[in-house]
Amino acid sequence: MDLGLRSAKVVVNGGSKGMGRAAAEVMAAEGALIGVLARTKDDLDETADALRDLGAADVIGVPTDITDRTQVESAFAVIGDRWGSLNVLVNATGPVEVGVARFADLDDEEWAATFDIGTLGAVRCVRAALPLLRAAEWARIVNVSAHSTRRQSPDIVAYTAAKSALTSLSKNLSLSLAPEGILVNTVSPGSFLSPGLKRYLEQLPAERGVDPNDLRDAMRVITEDYGHPAHLGRAGDPKEIGPVIAFAGSRLNSYMTGADINVDGGSDF
Repeated sequence: MDLGLRSAKVVVNGGSKGMGRAAAEVMAAEGALIGVLARTKDDLDETADALRDLGAADVIGVPTDITDRTQVESAFAVIGDRWGSLNVLVNATGPVEVGVARFADLDDEEWAATFDIGTLGAVRCVRAALPLLRAAEWARIVNVSAHSTRRQSPDIVAYTAAKSALTSLSKNLSLSLAPEGILVNTVSPGSFLSPGLKRYLEQLPAERGVDPNDLRDAMRVITEDYGHPAHLGRAGDPKEIGPVIAFAGSRLNSYMTGADINVDGGSDF
């Protein structure tokens, strides 16, 4: 399917790993120009090589800490100098290292750190990207939230709160930017075998009998520890959500805005 992404200019915040990387790979195969924001230069270099091999028309990897406004603004200045405009912004970074705890175990600093990555990182990227998006013939914003905003768990209260704020931000932006033709949507993944989940599985006691690379083992743990089963009985592979993110950010998506797309392997929510 032609998503209308050939020669489109795309930035994926969090595009060196997991679901962001999966989306970047789909867009690269469609012939887009891809900018990747991530903290680690080695990850960016490896990702850039892979995206070129897939068919990306151009690749820019910019080391960026999205909790630092100056770094974010500098990253988009680099992209603006190279391309002049931007068609697609994907915000796929999540607070995987913080916010995963119960309410009583979180202090103010952990709450602030969770929102800094999970919500304000996207705010900074959208703010810096808007002049470039407005300069393009067509533009899309896709924010990656979480299915846990619909199905709560006491163990991830701060994470879910930050992602809920991101979902609300997306809905509000879809309203305010619609008159300019900029479409804004949210993709909310359920349990995917992302690097963060894999690290969690690797730390479990051996007696639980978990293979960190097995999608069914991953879902068993999510069900036991967080109470979030899926009808399909397995976790998702990040490659399965990449096409969803890519479509939401594509020119082919010409009428959907303000949507929250749930991709969770089946649930009652």
